[in-house]
Amino acid sequence: MINNVVLVGRLTRDPDLRYTSNGSAVATFNLAVNRNFTNQSGEREADFVNCVIWRKPAETLANYAKKGTLLGVVGRIQTRNYENQQGQRVYVTEVVCENFQLLESKNASNQRQQQTGGFDNNAGGFNDFSQNNQNTQSSFGQSSSNDMPNFDRDNSNPFGNSSSIDISDDDLPF
Repeated sequence: MINNVVLVGRLTRDPDLRYTSNGSAVATFNLAVNRNFTNQSGEREADFVNCVIWRKPAETLANYAKKGTLLGVVGRIQTRNYENQQGQRVYVTEVVCENFQLLESKNASNQRQQQTGGFDNNAGGFNDFSQNNQNTQSSFGQSSSNDMPNFDRDNSNPFGNSSSIDISDDDLPF
């Protein structure tokens, strides 16, 4: 059986770091992941995924990631249940993260946090953070008005350039 999850999204709040009774660190957080399509009114919706991470990675995440941080996580889906104080059975589905990656530079993160903007509850996604970044270059080499990576699909043909490449057979590795 395969149970792999890969998510890229933004933290909706600072990670909540706690320690178990035997001293293991555990951090819980919520990741807002934009959908690949827009709804009928043209707005992009987001899914909010509950995540948990354990031990040293949990401490590292809590130290370096804050609300709004662009984060990539790798893990697995887990479902658990417990009985709450009212005696009701509660089912929880969450992503148990094995690893994470910060996907924006500290400078970009600090710039974003200094600007007005943030999470927009009405639109289901993040506001545009482009107030002070009109002539910045994104980390992917594309001009961007908000210094955020553009993960939209690029429909241009990289081989559409009609000029030929001058290369000899001796330069080819095969």
